[in-house]
Amino acid sequence: MEISTNKIFLRKTKRGKILKIVREHYLRNDIFCGSAACEVCPQMSHDKVLSECPKSPSSSIKYPHYVVPDTNVVLDQIDVLEEGILCDIVVPVIVLEEVKNKSSAIYKRFRELIANTKRRIYTFVNEHHRETFVERQAGESSNDRNDRAIRTTIEWYNTHLGLSQKGKKDEKRLQVILLTNDVENMRKSREMGIAAFTIEEYVKSLKEHPELQDKLAKKFSDEGNKPDLFPLHLSPGQIRDGIRSGQLLQGSFMRSRENYLEGYVNVEGMDKAILLQGREALNRAVDGDIVAVELFPEAEWSAPCGVIIQDDAEDPGDVLEDESGLLKTPKEIERVPTGKIVGIIRRKWRQYCGILQPSILPGAVRHLFVPAEPKIPKIRIETRQADKLAQQRIIVAIDQWPRYSRYPLGHFVRALGPLGDKETENEVILLEHDIPHSNFSEEVLSFLPKMPWMITDKDLEKRVDLRGITICSVDPPGCTDIDDALHARRLSENRIEVGVHIADVSHFIKPGNALDKEASMRATTVYLVEKRIDMVPELLSSNLCSLRGGEERFAFSCVWELDNEANIVETKFFKSVIHSKSALTYEQAQLIIDDPSKKDDLAKSLRELNRLAKILKKKRIENGALVLASPQIRFLVDSETHDPIEVEAKKSLETNSMVEEFMLLANISVAEKIEREFPEFAMLRRHPEPSQGNLDTLVKAGANQGFEINTNSGRELAISLDKAVKQDNPYFNTMLRIIATRCMNQAVYFISGTVQKEEFFHYGLAVPIYTHFTSPIRRYADIIVHRLLAACIGADGTYPELLDKQSSAELCKNLNYRNRMAQYAGRASVALNTHLFFRGKAQEEEGYVLLVRKNALQIIIPKFGLEGTIYVKDKAGRNKTAAPFTYDEHNQTLQSGKIIFHAFDPVTVRLSLDSTNVQHEKLLFDLVKPHIEGFSVPQTQSQEGEKRKEAPTESGKKKHKKGKK
Repeated sequence: MEISTNKIFLRKTKRGKILKIVREHYLRNDIFCGSAACEVCPQMSHDKVLSECPKSPSSSIKYPHYVVPDTNVVLDQIDVLEEGILCDIVVPVIVLEEVKNKSSAIYKRFRELIANTKRRIYTFVNEHHRETFVERQAGESSNDRNDRAIRTTIEWYNTHLGLSQKGKKDEKRLQVILLTNDVENMRKSREMGIAAFTIEEYVKSLKEHPELQDKLAKKFSDEGNKPDLFPLHLSPGQIRDGIRSGQLLQGSFMRSRENYLEGYVNVEGMDKAILLQGREALNRAVDGDIVAVELFPEAEWSAPCGVIIQDDAEDPGDVLEDESGLLKTPKEIERVPTGKIVGIIRRKWRQYCGILQPSILPGAVRHLFVPAEPKIPKIRIETRQADKLAQQRIIVAIDQWPRYSRYPLGHFVRALGPLGDKETENEVILLEHDIPHSNFSEEVLSFLPKMPWMITDKDLEKRVDLRGITICSVDPPGCTDIDDALHARRLSENRIEVGVHIADVSHFIKPGNALDKEASMRATTVYLVEKRIDMVPELLSSNLCSLRGGEERFAFSCVWELDNEANIVETKFFKSVIHSKSALTYEQAQLIIDDPSKKDDLAKSLRELNRLAKILKKKRIENGALVLASPQIRFLVDSETHDPIEVEAKKSLETNSMVEEFMLLANISVAEKIEREFPEFAMLRRHPEPSQGNLDTLVKAGANQGFEINTNSGRELAISLDKAVKQDNPYFNTMLRIIATRCMNQAVYFISGTVQKEEFFHYGLAVPIYTHFTSPIRRYADIIVHRLLAACIGADGTYPELLDKQSSAELCKNLNYRNRMAQYAGRASVALNTHLFFRGKAQEEEGYVLLVRKNALQIIIPKFGLEGTIYVKDKAGRNKTAAPFTYDEHNQTLQSGKIIFHAFDPVTVRLSLDSTNVQHEKLLFDLVKPHIEGFSVPQTQSQEGEKRKEAPTESGKKKHKKGKK
């Protein structure tokens, strides 16, 4: 039976009017309690989620009981709840709704917990039960009303279950207890006769599971009156007023990787990030937090100190040392905007991977956790499992950072596995870079096509049939997620048809379903050295969407008619069906192009594509497109152990450039089309021009070698880089371009209606408009662009979110974040495999000085594309050895005796793995040549023997002398 009551809401409209909303609210008296012990509810067996007589795990509670956590217990102690120890839990729906409103991430974890039938968790719909629904009283806050609803629910349960337990003794009677850390809620519960405990009290009473105490989030300080180390944060109201008045600025905090005493705040609209120096200026911010910052007067601005400093000392306790000596900067350095953090607007804390720092005291409970990510501060935790966890990678969460504590306080979450184990370290890489890598859920997989999948006549009616055209794909070896294929065929003496055919992923992924939501959340496929984390399930990524050779596939085609000089005469877009004639590697395609005996249609197509690509590239570069560089390496892997057995720099062939040119041209053509049709809603990609300050390092590096690097425009920069060539150092130009790459801003996705048209410009490519269309299997942005293009040509319709500027802008934020994290994860994977390769071996190689720092030389090894650092001074600026080094800021040089190091000087270094720090194994670079007494390491005998076997040439002698200057 049900009755209805009215719920009344008052809502303020945009014009300031008060709108009264009345909704009917139905109450029932036949909602099941979910208990197997109940003899009152007419429930079916599948509704009996809760045990009939649960055994009490608590030493303090002798009677059988169910547990009801309040909202804050769920929000704060989800790590405790996720352990399999606490079972038979009643969750009032009001708790579930509150958790959903306050944290979507914890709500998702809690829902997964509820779905685990072994845990016996029952969601009770208290808001629709006649006896447990409570009206909000006059003057009562929403939070107080919800707490009262929870107490009413528990009271009803105890009364309701009591009807089935008449005659039982108190110690055998099943009861429902409340877990809460709210003092007022606990007081009122006990006044009503409800058994209530703090989560800490309950967990500590679980004597058989002492390890569960490690997972308790520390939400309240118990340190008494310790002296404050940090300034007080401003209140939210003070921050709002300060930002409104312009006295404060809001931005995202980034801690320096190289110096733990420095950080930056990126403020929208400012050309340069605000520099923060010293712990007090950083004021308990953690990398990624949104903060309020106070900008100092220009007279107080400073400059980055230029010294690499890591927080690698033993636990110093809760004190702050004098930092003035560590942060000195020479007077002649250009000052940058400098300030201090005065408040936290939004925390971006997550779970962190790392290790326990060995404790000085045996049997200690309090420990320091050292995160794997150098940008994250150490975290104080309590654990009773230190001996067990000493050689493990573990996960820790931050709970709070009080003013009295040098480091934030947190709690242990779980162990990952043994230190140094490849699987464990790969898991660390994924977790540290926030890469979603769990298996696709059943709900997501339910939206995949049913197999066997076939192309039907109905499909062909809506598509252009290109199965008779010689189309092929060209990709790296082993590629299974083939996004793109190409063709070229001559139409007449001065006309060539060229087609770029892209996997039609949007045909299989429809807007708004679980598969689409999962792909939009993941945003990109992540490539590690030996592993790929797919954005979409394998059935699509490696099968139905992959343009495999010899198979029919759906595509989205961009087809141009070009003249012999690669000028576009006409562009067409349409959905198609293709039959790729071959899936080639870059090397295979290059061999076909270079073999004059190959004269079939495939060879003709590839040669025509290659010829046109060279013309397109020449035009791009003449327009000012930059040809940049970054060190890239590839690993040859043992087929059984999967360990790297060889490492080498990646080689680029003409066919790499051939594919790249037509992908760029397709992306530009599609960008123009979707922006013309949807000027407010097109998803585009821009590359902001770097500030002159960012380019200073490049300009100085070129000047020190006698080259003027003109940075007034992208075109002049490109011309300068082309001219900067040294005949005696063929790698010099590549190194200069690597430095140029590091001076650039990141390219980002954006929605056309959110920025001015002149800001659409892509600096690196020197094009006024650009997007991503060519890789929808591995980039979600491309799927959105496909949907926009399909709407442009009438192949598909739009939907509300596609033409919603705000939701699309939020999507862009996630895409930019996920793409950045995927790049970092890829680099971390390369570093891990490099360490595995060099484990137990030392190798001497020729290299160059890439950059000169105040206390270090950054070295690059061309053979491997590896970079490393040779430190010459410690973090206090003292020389590390008897060999003194002097830094010249103006000329950017380091001098020891008669030897002066400039950027791009040749050196010989010994590569080995430094495993003394188990947390951060690193590739050790030791200087062999030029020899500096007391600093360089001696050359190995095997290397000297190799040198003696070679006949010394005159040029070799000259090079040796040059290195000694």
